[in-house]
Amino acid sequence: MRIHRRALLALAVATGLTAPSLAFAEDSIKIGLLATFEGPFTVLGEDGERGAMTAIEEVGGTVAGKKIEIVKGSSDASPDSAVRAARKLVEQDGVKVLVGPLSGDEGIAVKDYAKTQPDVTFINGTSAAQDTTLRDPAENFFRFSTDGAQWMAGLGTYAYNEKGYKKVATVAEDYSFPYTQVFGFMAEFCKAGGTVPSKSWVPIGNKDYSSVIAAIPDDVDAIYVALGGADGVNFLTQYQQAGGSAPLIGGSITVDQTVLTSKGKIREVVIGTPSAGPVADTNDAPEWKAFVEAYKKQPNAFPSPSLFAHGYYVDMKATLLALEQVGADVSDGGAKLREALSKLSFDTPTGKVSLDKNRNAIADIYLTEVAEGSDGNLYNKLVKVVPQVNQTLGIPEEEFLKLGVVGRDNPSCP
Repeated sequence: MRIHRRALLALAVATGLTAPSLAFAEDSIKIGLLATFEGPFTVLGEDGERGAMTAIEEVGGTVAGKKIEIVKGSSDASPDSAVRAARKLVEQDGVKVLVGPLSGDEGIAVKDYAKTQPDVTFINGTSAAQDTTLRDPAENFFRFSTDGAQWMAGLGTYAYNEKGYKKVATVAEDYSFPYTQVFGFMAEFCKAGGTVPSKSWVPIGNKDYSSVIAAIPDDVDAIYVALGGADGVNFLTQYQQAGGSAPLIGGSITVDQTVLTSKGKIREVVIGTPSAGPVADTNDAPEWKAFVEAYKKQPNAFPSPSLFAHGYYVDMKATLLALEQVGADVSDGGAKLREALSKLSFDTPTGKVSLDKNRNAIADIYLTEVAEGSDGNLYNKLVKVVPQVNQTLGIPEEEFLKLGVVGRDNPSCP
């Protein structure tokens, strides 16, 4: 006689059987996937999903013998939307493991929400604000994808010494991630002897950059730009149309594949732009090449994975490795899973990753320059690998913390 699953569950409740005694109750595990599927960073979130799914398909869609069930949560890059999406995933959909979010302020907000959900394990997506993990961290929030200041390792010194830029203006979005990127760039650039006489901060989703472009001093050697997605495309397009002639220095997301693959004449202003970040399109490592080929099987993939695809891949891979170690068992409130994550060290397509005491990644960073391939596509050419960059950029933590919280006015070297 065949018994319907619903009837069997009712029988279990009536007879006091626990869920683990039912085979079908343990044949899958839910993982929440939170990314920006709305707003100006939609293209970033979509590529983040491609990266996460590449990691899942790598293990055949199962972990520790259990089918992986992905439950998606959508945000628009604002902290409120990220918390709403996280709350739905946790409190309504019942996920005990959540991967995400994507953007800086979102990460800080989700980190704070994580403190209210101690039995849920949160693994970052690509959110890269420094204080998501450096100050007042959550014990159940892990970041294997490094932060935005780490992504700038090597760039300030390269811009000053190799490019000869002594005076640089900055244009960046007005929130925690670009603050972190500008901090990381200026930490080296100012130490080398450079000055930053002008900073322009713009809201996410800004459409008109005419006043920003007009306010850039004429006597700067270059402009450091930290704008992502549609914001990056809009600025670069309008700067080109305005006849801008100062060379650019790219924040990680400004010369990412999510921007370089856009249509238009931005190539005229971005070719030759130095940048740095967690990926380089011309990385010759076999692990990177294998990742690129696996990623390109995803629908609508870019010619090369964006840093968002890479970050979500790395964080999802870490999640799956730790789940495998604990038999995908989170029935103890995720305690064993979090212990496994905290001790995890593994090889990624871009080198070894491990965690510090704040559960933030230590990893290789790639110094790059934008170039044009024979196929006409723009890509980030590898210049140099900066090995195993930690969150304090090699500075003792106590000394680093004295530098203060990143923000509009910190650091400063006018």
